[in-house]
Amino acid sequence: MNRYLFEQLNRSKCKQETREASVGEGVEEESFATGITKIGHLMGTDNVSELKGKEDKSQWKEFIEDISVLQWVLSFLFLGTACLLLMIYLMFTSLWLIPTLYFSWQFYDWHTPERGGRRTKFVRNWEVWKHYRDYFPVKLVKTAELNPSKNYILGCHPHGIMCVGAFSCFSTDRNGFAETFPGIRPTLAILAGLFRLPLLREYILSAGLLPVSKKSLDYLLSRTGVGNAVVIIIGGAEESLTSSPGVNTLVMKHRKGFVRLALEHGADLVPVYSFGENELFPQVVLSEGSVGRRLQALFKRIMGFAPCLFTGGRWLLLPYRHPVTTVVGRPITVPQLDSPSQEQVDHYHSLYMKALSELFHRHKTSCGLADTHELRFI
Repeated sequence: MNRYLFEQLNRSKCKQETREASVGEGVEEESFATGITKIGHLMGTDNVSELKGKEDKSQWKEFIEDISVLQWVLSFLFLGTACLLLMIYLMFTSLWLIPTLYFSWQFYDWHTPERGGRRTKFVRNWEVWKHYRDYFPVKLVKTAELNPSKNYILGCHPHGIMCVGAFSCFSTDRNGFAETFPGIRPTLAILAGLFRLPLLREYILSAGLLPVSKKSLDYLLSRTGVGNAVVIIIGGAEESLTSSPGVNTLVMKHRKGFVRLALEHGADLVPVYSFGENELFPQVVLSEGSVGRRLQALFKRIMGFAPCLFTGGRWLLLPYRHPVTTVVGRPITVPQLDSPSQEQVDHYHSLYMKALSELFHRHKTSCGLADTHELRFI
């Protein structure tokens, strides 16, 4: 469909060049841009540069992007379970020494995730993350400077199904975070249980991921110097159950632990919103109080993550190719308090929610949402 539209556009452009050569380049360029815009309406976008990118992108490049995103989706869904089953299986084969040695190493290395981890630029710079970024594409936007002599807690919203914007911008070096915020070192905090799974823990540690646990974040903010930006997906697994195209619902009203952590360490709070995150996977959203929703909640309490009923586009697993724009807001200055009171936590929590709402409304139209879209806190 896209190729056919561009072929028609090119034919009309050639006819126009022959017919209006004497009129000058201004009219020609304007007509061509108008044609691009009309095709954009047919394809559901008004972004001219995005359309030209689609025209220029080769089938091979699209295939590489598909494979790059597919491996990430499969890793997100199945890699932890696959690694655990593999090591258990090897225990009952002639290769039993391999898992024995590994489990011995894991026992020795058990507390590394809670002591700053061990990121490697090699993994964060893999070429696959460049193609992963280009698939959507994912874009990082700065609205204010971050001082490298301070520490920060970045609250990232929304969770979506798979946290595409947060992963691409903060767990890889392919979105230009180091160039955009010089001297700041981002660390995405994720489900602590993943660091107990054999082999997978080595992979995610090398990408610079850390557990979203009090012990881990206390260590990072108090014993690794300054210039740290801890990124927390505030809504967590519960928020993923509300993710759906056209929906801007955040689980925020009772999520205050990150504010208390910021006050204890004097780390400034920074709201972050990934526009387009909820557009990537259609999901069957079960109504509150239904049997299905109660089962999802029970599963989340036991396992730590929510079983979302979603589908993708191609191959039923790939997310839809929709731009994701991760906008980093202005920092909220936070004092250091050894024992912050509940009133102080509530105060800075309300300031954070107000700043997040302002960030959303200031950038929503430029990031692809209609002016009528509202942000809802639950």
